[in-house]
Amino acid sequence: MHENRTEGAKVDLAARGAEFAEFWRERHLCTLTTLRPDGTPHVVPVGATLDLETGIARIITSGTSHKARVLAGSDGAPVALCQVDGRRWSTLEGTAVVRTEPDQIADAEARYTARYKPPRPNPARVVIEIHVTRAMGTV
Repeated sequence: MHENRTEGAKVDLAARGAEFAEFWRERHLCTLTTLRPDGTPHVVPVGATLDLETGIARIITSGTSHKARVLAGSDGAPVALCQVDGRRWSTLEGTAVVRTEPDQIADAEARYTARYKPPRPNPARVVIEIHVTRAMGTV
């Protein structure tokens, strides 16, 4: 297992190499883990993108979704984003905020389109932005 970690700071994801970068460009679904108010984990499948240079992962979702409502108003709630493909896996941990700015949503939609396909229209769309502080996995 490979691991990069920094406390409260951006992890150098590019240093993980080409295989890691390619794994996060390939079309894989992920799971997002957030914490409910009672502390129990809430795990859901999501499509996600990762910007290696900034160390930011993005998930587009409806502002009415449970994951968005749990994170709304947070200035950095702890989350984990994981993707698995057979024996290859990668988990990104960090802090998440919900972004509602139209330019942030448009940027996240463009990134999603590049990795997956154009998302269906959703006037209630928001972006969960994860500032990665730890990366681990087999790639």
